[in-house]
Amino acid sequence: MLSSGRKFAGSCFGVSPRRCTIIAAMAALVLLPIEVSEAGWLSDAFKGPSKPGKSPKRVASPKSATLAKSAASPKRHTVKLAALGPVALSPSALKPVATTCDPQKFRIVLDVGHTADSEGAISARNVAEFLFNLRLAQRIEEKLKAEGFAGTRLLVTEGKARPSLVRRVDAANKLQADLFLSIHHDSVPNSFLENWEFEGKKSHFSDRFSGYSVFVSRDNPDFKTSLSFAELVGKEMKAEGLQYAQQYTQPIMGRYQHPLLNKETGVYSYDQLIVLRKTRMPAVLLEAGSIINRDEELKMESPERRDIISSGVTAAVKEFCDLRWAILGPL
Repeated sequence: MLSSGRKFAGSCFGVSPRRCTIIAAMAALVLLPIEVSEAGWLSDAFKGPSKPGKSPKRVASPKSATLAKSAASPKRHTVKLAALGPVALSPSALKPVATTCDPQKFRIVLDVGHTADSEGAISARNVAEFLFNLRLAQRIEEKLKAEGFAGTRLLVTEGKARPSLVRRVDAANKLQADLFLSIHHDSVPNSFLENWEFEGKKSHFSDRFSGYSVFVSRDNPDFKTSLSFAELVGKEMKAEGLQYAQQYTQPIMGRYQHPLLNKETGVYSYDQLIVLRKTRMPAVLLEAGSIINRDEELKMESPERRDIISSGVTAAVKEFCDLRWAILGPL
């Protein structure tokens, strides 16, 4: 840099010394690295020639000499980067972080929908929904515990419908569960029912609709996480070859009509449902299949279908737990 400046100054024929000095300084500025283009250096360059009788060595002030020395040495920039290293990366950030869920520390409540006193829907063959719910929930519990989710709690409540809803929400909140899953089986509005007899008894059926459904409440305090788990459940159901029920978006469903949140996985919103909006943890309700549909009822009754659904739910819980663990650490 300095040699370039001298060469330029030496070629100022026919130009006054002061103007030549200014031109040389501007040329040096163009070649100057960004690190040393400081106001102190520039002020010294434009001061003009030194007074007569003073040594040329004293033209630059001690401050500018220090800056020039620093600019000439590449080590200064290197030292600054090295010094920032420990500050930018804390020691804890260098430690490996476990991203796999510890199922022993994960608490999930499996809520058995309805009660023995308030049985829910009645199937095409006169079996109470509560029994379907209980059998499937028990199988899911077995699968989860086999995968190490020892904190799984099967929640069976008693009494009439609405008081039992309040009790199960209170129980889940007191357990401080990490996840709430309510197990149900589907039916249709009464206006869709047709009459038939099964084993000499009058019954009702509707073969019009079939499939599972997953519900969440947008009023749940952790709606986004609820939706994430619901989508995992729907994804696993789909991976098992199951189809979701599509009738809930249709106007013919009347007050049972619900918005579809994910058309790929069959996740709907059911904002007013107490067990979904009053629980203080992510909450999902699974309608495993239609028991008012005569063909699907037989499938829902089979151990094979219960295994398929329970395997899908267990896979969803494992993936959900891993995701939560990776983001939040040990729960």
